[in-house]
Amino acid sequence: MPGYERLASAILSGDQATAAGETRGALEGGADPQAVLDAMTAAMDIVGARFQSGQIFVPEMLVSARAMKEAMAVLEPILTASGIHPEHTAIIGSIKGDIHDIGKNIVAMMWRGANFEVVDLGVNVMPARFVEAAREHRAAIIGISALLSTTMLGMRDAVRAIRAAEDLAGATIIVGGAPVTGEFATAIGADAYAPNAAAAVDVARAAVGIGTSAPSAS
Repeated sequence: MPGYERLASAILSGDQATAAGETRGALEGGADPQAVLDAMTAAMDIVGARFQSGQIFVPEMLVSARAMKEAMAVLEPILTASGIHPEHTAIIGSIKGDIHDIGKNIVAMMWRGANFEVVDLGVNVMPARFVEAAREHRAAIIGISALLSTTMLGMRDAVRAIRAAEDLAGATIIVGGAPVTGEFATAIGADAYAPNAAAAVDVARAAVGIGTSAPSAS
C-alpha cells in the first residue's frame, strides 16, 4: 500500500480519527478513490491474517474494523460519485429468537473491509426476511448468525426457505456463531461455516471467486 502507510497504520492500530483524517487528506490531495479503498482493504487483510495467526484477538480486530468504518464514511460518498461500487453484496443477520449481535457486527464490518456491500438485517431475523432481502439486494452471500444453542435450529428453517427460492440458487449461505460447528452447517444444508470473522472473509471471497493476496501478518 505505497503512499498510504499512515492510513494503513491507523487502521491496524484502530486509530479512528487518524484513519478518517488520512482518508480525507488523501482525497483532498487528488488521490484515486479506488487506490485509497485498496489500501484500506489491504490493511484489513493484514488484520485478518494477524487474527488467524493468534497475534491479535477479537477486541483488537474490532477496533481496527471501527477505524475502517470511520475511514469508509469519508470515502463512500466519493466512491458513489465516481461510480465505484462493490461488485458483490452480502446480507447478514442473527436468526429468529437471537438478539445477540456483537459477532455478527464484526463479520459485517470485516466484510465491508473486504469491499463487499453489506446489508445488515439486525437481530431476530425470520427466515422469510432473509429470502426477501437476498432477492431485493441480489445478494451473493447470505450470512446467518446464532449465539444461543436454543436458536441454532432456526438456521435450518432459514436455509430451507432460501433453498426453496429457486431464484436464490446462486447465493452462498454461510453460518456461524459460538454454538455452530462445521458438522452442523453441513447437516442443515448450509454452503459453508465460518468459525470467526476473519474466516468469514476468506469464505465469502472464495464463494465469489476473489482470491486473497496472503498478506504478511507481521
